[in-house]
Amino acid sequence: MDKFKFSREYEFKASPKVLYPYFSTPAGLQQWFAAKVKYTSDSNFDFVWDNESHPARMSVQRVNKLVKFDFLKDDQRGNFVEFRLDQSELTNATFLKITDNSDNTDESELEDIWDDMIYKLKEIVGG
Repeated sequence: MDKFKFSREYEFKASPKVLYPYFSTPAGLQQWFAAKVKYTSDSNFDFVWDNESHPARMSVQRVNKLVKFDFLKDDQRGNFVEFRLDQSELTNATFLKITDNSDNTDESELEDIWDDMIYKLKEIVGG
């Protein structure tokens, strides 16, 4: 089955340095992204949604810039989520670009899901 790539950009009034731990650490991710996040070993993480485990590997990591997780279950092969941080030199605002590559083809549903999660993250970081 073909994967659907959903991308969305959000503006934050916080620096990449402040935001980055929310995308790269279990404690940060667990605050807004998943019900539970564990670091298992060697760049492997376990994300839990609705009491279901979703193992993933942090396949790309550039400090204060980019984090990408590739999901590892057989039925999730090819699924990934990427968090990219860019700072505007003009306004000093930080832009988070999310790319969600998955089996979910409902763009409206994905938009609602990500908008809700980012709203929660903005409440946490204040921006």
